[in-house]
Amino acid sequence: MTAQQSLTYDAFVELATADPAVVGLVLKGSRAHDGMATEHSDHDLYVVLADGATTDLRRFAGHRTSRLDLVIVSLAEFRAAGMPGHERYALARARIVLDRAAGGIAEIEGPAESGGIAEILAAKARLGAEEAFRVADGWLDAYANSVYRSFKNDRDGEPLAARLDATDSVGHLLELLFALDRRPRPYNKYLRWELARHPLPGWDGDALLGAVDRVCASGDVAVQRGLFARVEAAARRQGHGAVLDAWGEDLRLMRPR
Repeated sequence: MTAQQSLTYDAFVELATADPAVVGLVLKGSRAHDGMATEHSDHDLYVVLADGATTDLRRFAGHRTSRLDLVIVSLAEFRAAGMPGHERYALARARIVLDRAAGGIAEIEGPAESGGIAEILAAKARLGAEEAFRVADGWLDAYANSVYRSFKNDRDGEPLAARLDATDSVGHLLELLFALDRRPRPYNKYLRWELARHPLPGWDGDALLGAVDRVCASGDVAVQRGLFARVEAAARRQGHGAVLDAWGEDLRLMRPR
């Protein structure tokens, strides 16, 4: 085993903290979500360097073992990470280990109220109003499309196609609900965790998960119609009625009977 392969999280944090080129250390993944880590969980760590900094730590770029996964980026690259992109949720719920980006030094094991790295993470956790509206419009139309296809296939005697479309609709639904609350959608692994700790306004997390489970398992049309009715009401309240109205008479198939 090489020295890099045997490198532990604690040892690397000590090494990085001693390097003045490092302005931030950010832990993401299971170990940043209270109660989610298991014996198989590694440490996923962003190492944020001052823009233009020279450091020997770059030799660890791409380092990945079963226990430690390092992403080494400049501060400018860190600001752009996940904006947009799949990484946004991971960073939205990340845990700050070291924050020097604001000019001072803060070594903490949790979210900070202020500071350079903390402010960058806060921006990733909250969609801007215009961004959220635009994104929600798109996911609402995609959700309606999948629901409509599922109902048509169920009506026309195509149960497999109906279930597949129903399952597709769930992903669009979740993207939409979190966009309506100006948040990035959590990864599936963290969905229950997210809903328990950061509920969606107007939704009971357990009931939503139960409905999603039934739709994925069976494509239950009644459950889908119930969900669609709640989504339609919420979307119209937030100004997305034009997307729904564009479906015209097809809405009759999607609404509860």
